[in-house]
Amino acid sequence: MNGIVRADAPGKIILFGEHAVVYGRPTLAVPVMQVAASVEITTQPPNRPTGKPKNRSTGKLNLWLDAPDIGLSAPVEALLQQATPPPLAIAIRSVCQALGVEQPPRLRIRVTSSIPLASGLGSGAAVSVALIRALSAALGQPLPDEQVNALAYEIEKLYHGTPSGIDNTVITYARPVYFVRGQILQTFRVVRPFTLVIGDSGIAAPTRESVGAVRQLWQADPARWEKVFDQVAEIVEAAKNAIESGEVSRLGALMDENQALLQQMTVSSAELDRLVAAAKTAGAQGAKLSGGGRGGNMLALATPETAAAVAAALRQAGARNTIITTIDGGAAR
Repeated sequence: MNGIVRADAPGKIILFGEHAVVYGRPTLAVPVMQVAASVEITTQPPNRPTGKPKNRSTGKLNLWLDAPDIGLSAPVEALLQQATPPPLAIAIRSVCQALGVEQPPRLRIRVTSSIPLASGLGSGAAVSVALIRALSAALGQPLPDEQVNALAYEIEKLYHGTPSGIDNTVITYARPVYFVRGQILQTFRVVRPFTLVIGDSGIAAPTRESVGAVRQLWQADPARWEKVFDQVAEIVEAAKNAIESGEVSRLGALMDENQALLQQMTVSSAELDRLVAAAKTAGAQGAKLSGGGRGGNMLALATPETAAAVAAALRQAGARNTIITTIDGGAAR
């Protein structure tokens, strides 16, 4: 490798079907192109003292990792020797192992992201996808999307415990996705563009915790929750049909129905409920949380004319940040 290699990966939002997707039901999700994770790799290591720590077992990986957003700057070897290595270091090792590279050249890997952490926008998966792409390219063996997706999913397990696979899939392919765990990837057509307002509650919400909470409910009463997940699946199918037929006005009521079921799953919160209510008062046709819940983001269906008012109402109700985005062809722009 000579010079600089860079890779970017977008964020994502789930439109319908979060949590039920873990139990084999479908979900709809789209990439959000306004935010992204970026990885830049150079052949020049940072200006550090000599005698950097090396992995005592092999001493082979001569890589330095900088991730200023999370206050991380260290040799990869030292990170891998920690009792619980950070997922970024494990991702780097996984790429090297997948490529059969035992001793890569001296590289500096810099990771940055404009995607808020633990917000439901897929920050962890975006970083993993960008890192896998950049490092495999830097090592002269760019990986195909299928393998990028598979490696990113393994890293997602470190973040979320039992991930659905939706984040890494949508972000890897950067397309609107109709996703069923374990099935062949499908996309869906957006016949008529529609406008969403995304509101960030400002509360970090690790997906692992909310996924675990729903699993506890399911384990205590599988029959009840399987019925709830079936209801979510019906909403997802209705939403897909509405989008593909151009009847996007139907999405608002479906969002409200999905949100009510997410409240039953205990993954909403007072803050998210307040934002949902504020959006609807301001003219949104429907609103729901997006992602793991208990914080993170919510989204509201608006029109180009009402979007600014909805965004303002969300900020007044406590949203830390808002994004107005148009879904046209699937990606959020």
